[in-house]
Amino acid sequence: MNVADLVAALRETRGFRHKTDIAGVMSSLARHAPASLENVANGDDCAAIPDGDGYLLFAIEGMVSDFVRDMPWFAGYSSVMVNVSDIYAMGGRPIAVVDALWSDGLQRAEEVLAGMAAASAAYGVPIVGGHSNARNDQAQLAVSIIGRAKKLLSSFSARPGDRLMMAVDLRGRFEDPYPFWNASVGAPAGRLRADLEVLPMLAETGLCNAAKDISMAGALGTALMLLECSGVGASIDLSRLPAPAQVDRVRWLTAFPSFGFVMSVREEDVARVEQMFVERGLACASIGTVNESRKVTLHDGDDHAELWNFEHDAFITSGSVT
Repeated sequence: MNVADLVAALRETRGFRHKTDIAGVMSSLARHAPASLENVANGDDCAAIPDGDGYLLFAIEGMVSDFVRDMPWFAGYSSVMVNVSDIYAMGGRPIAVVDALWSDGLQRAEEVLAGMAAASAAYGVPIVGGHSNARNDQAQLAVSIIGRAKKLLSSFSARPGDRLMMAVDLRGRFEDPYPFWNASVGAPAGRLRADLEVLPMLAETGLCNAAKDISMAGALGTALMLLECSGVGASIDLSRLPAPAQVDRVRWLTAFPSFGFVMSVREEDVARVEQMFVERGLACASIGTVNESRKVTLHDGDDHAELWNFEHDAFITSGSVT
């Protein structure tokens, strides 16, 4: 598959389409409640509220209904895991989660709750409350989290000249038929927590200012979100992206890993940032260069194609970031 065909395939994925819906949601909210969005920078993994000598972090994740129906235990586990990842992606540490769970009977809720409890234990983040409705006609799940950060990693801090980096845990497997790369379930809890601790260390030492955790849009879609929020573009070398052996490229580029982050790092700090992840047994590499173009171009040897042009099409920001 050449790069142009890869771009066409990525733009049609469920993950990309879900992310492009964000712009419409924010536009609608701005029309109906403009005051509520004053001084709100939409695009970070958490809302960051100044609080004393740091920031209170606040996030929420909803699980797609077919995932909750078909894989209830792993959906419950993932609902906590992805929220924890959001907090760390901002340079913070999690405090607690609450959930909202709908199910057709208590028995159907049991597996979801068991998965949530397993993730709570693995990551050391308590479930402190929530809402339940066991008399619904289908399963639905949303989980919210709070955390704190001393220093922020933001989607709005990438600068031209930075190196775009990707860190990911390759010690996993796909959870078929979904695009979820699971390197968490069954891994030692101490290792999971210590791996994530790299992110606030990067923030607090000033080695990195901009980061996002890799979401349903995959590594490249996540890079688009970070770059768009920062008002920049990038040239990305596909051959540099860390990837497991013998996995189809399109599948990997649309994967949602349990541990995966895209970062924008100053050139002089790249080696140290890479070392901090590699020392934890995590894959990390510089995958591209941030530039002023407002375009994101993919390269694979001599082959190249434009993935996105923010001047022509918003990805998540509804054109509000310049």
